[in-house]
Amino acid sequence: MRVMVLGSGVIGVSCAWQLAAAGHEVTVIDRQPAPGLETSYANAGEVSPGYSAPWAGPGVPVKAVKWLLMRHRPLVIRPHVDWGMVGWVLSMLRNCTAARYDLNKSRMVRLAEYSRDCLRELREQTGIRYDERMQGTLQLFRTRQQLDGTGADVAILRRYGVRFEVLDRAGCIRQEPALAAVEDKFVGGLVLPGDETGDCFQFTQRLAALAAERGVVFRHGTPIKGLLREGMRIAGVVTETGTERADAYLVALGSYSPLLLEGIGIHIPVYPVKGYSITVPITDARGAPESTVMDETHKVAVTRLGERIRVGGTAELAGYTLKLHDARRNTLEHVVADLFPRGGDVSRAEFWCGLRPMTPDGTPIVGGTRLPNLFIATGHGTLGWTMAAGTGCVMTDLISGREPEIDMEGLTVERYRHAYR
Repeated sequence: MRVMVLGSGVIGVSCAWQLAAAGHEVTVIDRQPAPGLETSYANAGEVSPGYSAPWAGPGVPVKAVKWLLMRHRPLVIRPHVDWGMVGWVLSMLRNCTAARYDLNKSRMVRLAEYSRDCLRELREQTGIRYDERMQGTLQLFRTRQQLDGTGADVAILRRYGVRFEVLDRAGCIRQEPALAAVEDKFVGGLVLPGDETGDCFQFTQRLAALAAERGVVFRHGTPIKGLLREGMRIAGVVTETGTERADAYLVALGSYSPLLLEGIGIHIPVYPVKGYSITVPITDARGAPESTVMDETHKVAVTRLGERIRVGGTAELAGYTLKLHDARRNTLEHVVADLFPRGGDVSRAEFWCGLRPMTPDGTPIVGGTRLPNLFIATGHGTLGWTMAAGTGCVMTDLISGREPEIDMEGLTVERYRHAYR
């Protein structure tokens, strides 16, 4: 079967690799000159199935107000006329109940845990390297209230068999020895030993090269103008150089997916939530993190990637703008300097931002549509890297007409009542 994948980020490339492995003739189209140059370029570096949770949850509306008042705030809303953002926020607020949080997290963990297994299998098959580490994630709590409030998450982790351990201050230091220098900054943590880290950009580029060796055709520098629909099927992809045709089409354009799908009457509630990162060269390995430390107060992840520290976080609602704001850099620099003051040289940091494709319930949209030859893989939010390998396997099964290895309940576009017009 001829399959056209739209998008060459970590999701699109993972899907292309698996599709080619299943024997399909695969073409990938992307406007960028190479793979992984948008949201996959400099994310936080976490492969964290244990940390998979929706942003919408009990108490979040109150927390959001507090976040907006913080100097180094994890949430920023830039006022502008955007009814799409208003609708997305209202839908997110409707998901801020205990019942919805439990349901949404269970769906996310299901895909994330499967994805980690798929990534391990892919590593064994290919020998791919990407500054990977398998030393877990430490969720660091600066206050007793944060530490005492882990009950709901722990219950779900237990239900799905996700390994974890609640740590006191000394336990956190055993997990991350460099924290001994700042032990007065935190009270405890939650470690997820099954989580991994790695450079998503390296992974995407190297997997794309392997996919090309397997016969996948990459058409980079090719802007997509629209989908050509004929009745209940997609007949082609309209690009600036002409119309490309295939048997099946997979939309994996991240935050830009809803803009393309609107043109054929499919509405998905995916909104771009901007995230920032800095990449800091390590100057003292003993003062740097061993894996990932998630600062629960600032919602910032500090991750070891080879000889670099990746510091990623913040959520900015500002539409599709990629403008960099120094205040966000200041927040990232504050967190890494506060927790790992001897680790790296922030004066030499690379500052970056990307648009995370977020759904209001946190769960990605992966699966088919009412058009038999159109498939969607987007809405992964901050967990695209975590869920990429599993998404590739799931989408390949579906496109190949096979039953996926995990339950697809609640993962497809069908969970939104008004997806089709």
